[in-house]
Amino acid sequence: MKHSATKPPGQTGRNQTKTIFGTVKRHPDGFGFVLPVEEGVPDVFVSREDMTGVMSNDKVEVEVFKSAKGDKYYGKIVRITERAASRIVGRFEKLENGDGRIVDGINQWGQSIKIPFRSSRGAIHGDLVAAEIVQYPMNGQEFTGRVIEIIGDVDDPLNDIKRVLHLQKIPKEFPPPALREADLLPSHVLDKEIAGRKDLRDLPLITIDGVTAKDFDDAVYVNTNSKGFHLWVAIADVSHYVRTGTALDDSAYERGTSVYFPNFVVPMLPEKISNELCSLKPNVDRLCFVCEMQISFQGEVETSEVYEAVMHSQARVTYGEAQDILDENIEHDKPEVSKNIRAAADLAKVLMARRFREGSLEINVGETQVIVDEAGNPTDIIRSQRVFSHRLIEELMLIANVSVAKILHKAQIPSLYRIHETPDQEDIERLQRFLHGFGSTKKIQIKDLQKKLTKSLQDFENKPEGIVLNIMTLRSMKQAKYSHDNIGHFGLGFEYYTHFTSPIRRYPDLIVHRLLKSLKINSYKKEQMSPERVTSAGTFLSACEQRAVKSERMLVAIKKARFMQQHLGEVFEGVVSSVVRFGIFVLLKQFDVDGLVKVENLGKDQFEFDEENLLLRGKKSGLMFRIGDTIKVQVAAANTIEGQIDFVLEGGSLAKNNETSKPFQKNNQKRFEIKKHIKSSSSARLSGSRKKKPSR
Repeated sequence: MKHSATKPPGQTGRNQTKTIFGTVKRHPDGFGFVLPVEEGVPDVFVSREDMTGVMSNDKVEVEVFKSAKGDKYYGKIVRITERAASRIVGRFEKLENGDGRIVDGINQWGQSIKIPFRSSRGAIHGDLVAAEIVQYPMNGQEFTGRVIEIIGDVDDPLNDIKRVLHLQKIPKEFPPPALREADLLPSHVLDKEIAGRKDLRDLPLITIDGVTAKDFDDAVYVNTNSKGFHLWVAIADVSHYVRTGTALDDSAYERGTSVYFPNFVVPMLPEKISNELCSLKPNVDRLCFVCEMQISFQGEVETSEVYEAVMHSQARVTYGEAQDILDENIEHDKPEVSKNIRAAADLAKVLMARRFREGSLEINVGETQVIVDEAGNPTDIIRSQRVFSHRLIEELMLIANVSVAKILHKAQIPSLYRIHETPDQEDIERLQRFLHGFGSTKKIQIKDLQKKLTKSLQDFENKPEGIVLNIMTLRSMKQAKYSHDNIGHFGLGFEYYTHFTSPIRRYPDLIVHRLLKSLKINSYKKEQMSPERVTSAGTFLSACEQRAVKSERMLVAIKKARFMQQHLGEVFEGVVSSVVRFGIFVLLKQFDVDGLVKVENLGKDQFEFDEENLLLRGKKSGLMFRIGDTIKVQVAAANTIEGQIDFVLEGGSLAKNNETSKPFQKNNQKRFEIKKHIKSSSSARLSGSRKKKPSR
């Protein structure tokens, strides 16, 4: 791709040029910035002329040169190395000649996409459609596409999920061969499948899960003996039914994980498997893969083994019911169930105490819970709070994952581990400055960092700035991922860790099951993988996980915007959760919603950005906006296309371009920068997708 750049103001020549790689962010006015991959290189300005044919988030190679004063960087795009999108979602407009177009209403593509009549699939004016890009706008060629699905009305909340799935390229329908294979599976456990398995049907295993859950992939039983705690963690034996080389396995690998939206799930496996045959439902026989452990009263795993078994769940208990039993508000109809839950709670407390004593990091951010009605309209946005019954299950799953990781390590075969790298020193130093700014005198360093961070955060528990500090700490962390190279899990403080407990909804767990079986079952020997295959799988499945997290976050953002449309003009109290060059983000106290107050709406003063301390300071007034400040804001706009919300300070003037019921088109001057903020705010850094159970 060729671009003819105009000479930027002050340019003296190109004798000191440098070629870099990065990601383009398109500005609504047509120019753009390249965010370099290389650390320490500032953003590079690209002129309108050089942005011709370039879409936001394209990866590019760019020639960089300085202005005459040396204080600004300009760039000429040499080539596009990778396109950001091969499909788009937008509103279809019918043209007089019979063709159509999809208008770039959010300024991401640079121009409208032409849809020839023969490629429109009968779309009518105003339809929300998904289109595949046929020709990119390069070398004078026209930007064209073809409609692949008519989604419906963009203003209909029921279409939000369809839009997100298309944008993130997440398969919603299973291929026919995979469905045929699922249909051929039995509807119940056959007698011949039980042969050779340990029979645990008399063991009072139970499931503890959310009230809406249907894919029960783990069951537990705990009792005490003279040595300590005896724990069974039984996991759905998906690997028995989903074999490598089948269409079912191929489709599961392509998805990588189930995706959880409010009131809707895109499963990794067909529902006959995920919700029926493999789900550890009560009062039916189910095949399972068990990690059995003997644990001391001090929380040390003394023995552990894994094996195939058959089980018969005694009860399906919700988190709320389990908590009531622990609080002695109720007793289960089966006394053994209550006894099991209380013993599990005792063990969980021991394991948790040991984990924090040995350096596990404790960050309490919570997850956003969007309450939607049957029409897809959000009725409330809350920060979900975990009760101890949630932590009970988490601790038992964590110890099973650790035990399995140690078994794989000892076997010395290439394996898939769940790793989490140590944060960068620069991020820790920035966090230290914020802690001091909030009045903390504690010093945090890499040595024993988890313990020091946890203690510092505990000092601000139940204080207004506490939730913000937890969010900032999470942003300072790197993202957990899957890898063949076991470097340990920083956040949890574990030397060995993997994912074993959720094979119904996570493909990495399915790989781990097969590897474990290969150690003792001849028919699974072929499931062992080369280091190259494990590395490739780890990279791909980490990307699938991030795709799912991004989709879930995008849908939540859209629903938040829909919710705040009902509150346009209203005033709320909030806390400044982030400060950036172009404004401040404010997290509301009443709802788990944050929005942007643009710098131009902070007052008539000219505000300067202090990057080191992340604050905005008025040049004349000295007025400062800092993270943790409590302020009142008024809801100015809610964009349901982008899932973004604009605030103004209480008493400030609302932006002229805002509309009360439609997504705003013009009020998006810093949208490309906002995306950087959203990306850095991921609550999945430590654990990845945690929609069912926190499994880190």
